Amino acid sequence: MRELHVDQVAEAIANLVMEANYVLEPDVMAALEKARADEPSPVGQAVLQQLVENAELACSERVPMCQDTGNALVFLEVGQDLHLVGGDLSEAVNRGVSRGYVEGYLRKSILDDPIRRKNTGDNTPAFIYTDIVPGDRLRIRVVTKGGGAENMGQLRMLPPSAGWEGARRFIVEAVAAAGPNACPPLLVGVGVGGNFDKVALLAKKALLRPVGQPHPDPEWAAREQDLLTEINKLGVGPMGLGGKVTAFAVHIETMPCHITSLPVAVNIECHAHRHKEVVL
Repeated sequence: MRELHVDQVAEAIANLVMEANYVLEPDVMAALEKARADEPSPVGQAVLQQLVENAELACSERVPMCQDTGNALVFLEVGQDLHLVGGDLSEAVNRGVSRGYVEGYLRKSILDDPIRRKNTGDNTPAFIYTDIVPGDRLRIRVVTKGGGAENMGQLRMLPPSAGWEGARRFIVEAVAAAGPNACPPLLVGVGVGGNFDKVALLAKKALLRPVGQPHPDPEWAAREQDLLTEINKLGVGPMGLGGKVTAFAVHIETMPCHITSLPVAVNIECHAHRHKEVVL
């Protein structure tokens, strides 16, 4: 049984939330560069050039690339043969988020109550998602997800008779409704199947796949490409100013569901898909 002290977890997460806000991962930078090459609109090209320059400046100056430094989404894959010692794991995660947001001069956006709306002052609590997996390691994936993109998510419990065409129509309509509000070009996460709560998590986990990496099932990969084509026909374009590239990619995740239901969820990510990971 391997042991890991939770202080190491807190330290790692503090660094991850800062790095996520300062430095875009290569898959996102490559998506921005490809979008700039593919976009025929001069205005769209100019916007994409500004987005690339903004990301480069954030990296070189060690400053946040966006004023909304996001919800801290922390995805943990905990090896079943790992023994965490020294304290509570969730407390350590939140300690790391707090330290990262305070020391990194990142905007604090989390409120203690959805109605009373008092700021907690350190961007905690984080939103923590935990899976138990084989092995003795801890994989930590952090996404700092902005409120504008998160607000554009939608979920619908479709009847099975809607089929793929009904699901497809809902997904495209959800992206159209988001328009410029989610700061396109977008990464569109889609969940299909499960139940009411699981389908939303599927859509969010779809964002964790490297940008543009197709679904391993060829049939679902073809649906991803079809959706991307339809979404890019909407004409929303970079930052909503018109153009061909409304989305970088569509990622779909699926799971089994009940015979009476067809759950579908859409979780949208902005052009600054800020994510980092480490394995301890």
